[in-house]
Amino acid sequence: MLSYPTYALLKQSLPECRVYALVPSYTREMAEACPWIDEILIDEWQGRGIFANRALFSLFKQHQFDAIISLYSTTRVGLFSWLAAIPYRLAPATKLAQIFYNHTIRQKRSLSKKPEYEYNLDLIRYFLTQINQTSKNISSPYLQFSVGEVSQLRSQFEASHQIPPGQKLVFIHPGSGGSARNLNTQQYARLAVKLTSTSGHIIVISAGPGEYENAHSLAKCLPGTAHIIYESREGLRNFAQHIQFADLFIGGSTGPVHVAGALDVPTVAFYPRRRSATSVRWQTLNSTDKRLTFSPPDDAQEEDMSSINIDAVANTISKYYLL
Repeated sequence: MLSYPTYALLKQSLPECRVYALVPSYTREMAEACPWIDEILIDEWQGRGIFANRALFSLFKQHQFDAIISLYSTTRVGLFSWLAAIPYRLAPATKLAQIFYNHTIRQKRSLSKKPEYEYNLDLIRYFLTQINQTSKNISSPYLQFSVGEVSQLRSQFEASHQIPPGQKLVFIHPGSGGSARNLNTQQYARLAVKLTSTSGHIIVISAGPGEYENAHSLAKCLPGTAHIIYESREGLRNFAQHIQFADLFIGGSTGPVHVAGALDVPTVAFYPRRRSATSVRWQTLNSTDKRLTFSPPDDAQEEDMSSINIDAVANTISKYYLL
């Protein structure tokens, strides 16, 4: 999701170019939803041996690309782009893989001095400078589905769950993919209970594949709080369309929160203070006034998410978004 701005900047600054995205199969739906990608190439060889990756060389050779910009430098992509003789090859100057690129820039992303998507954008700006093109100004949202389609989906959602008119839909996504640190079930339950609103709200506990049990565990902790469970079973695109009609999306630093950010939906995200995982490094893409972030206090351990004062968080969220 944090590569979306790079496609926007590239396509808007160089509208005559044809943009291809090399992505793993599980993110295909989100790549297809990106309006600035012209064609998607599925990377079927990630995590497999170097010989299995020879098909990647054939893919590069077949398309005769003029340039490749690797947002995340890997040896196999660098090697086969070099063997395919792609004329312009750009990547961050990190790891051994950089030897296969004829253009690199030093970024030191591990210092986490700015958002990940800004590091990605730096590569595109460098490329545009190299070919004497001016960078256009871009802004959120970076992803948007048809307003009419999403409005209809919300109406169907409210009808199927018998949600009264005028209620705000506050999504809480307790699941956490990868290594992202998150609140525990009891913390999310207390947060849900403590939220207050002027016109009323419903807690929507969202869950993707592998997260359904977690969602039901949270629901059991909310006997006196209006809530429903939304199990996403129709793919990433459909899940993203549901996120677009949310009035607020709450979760850890994980995929769904970044989808909400790309859609410019108001978000609340929880991050550890560890330098490689801070709210600065993994900042969402939404407008500044639509982002709230919380981390462990300075006197707690960097990854001690239990040290976050949930009552204070709920009070801040309520004042900022719901009252």
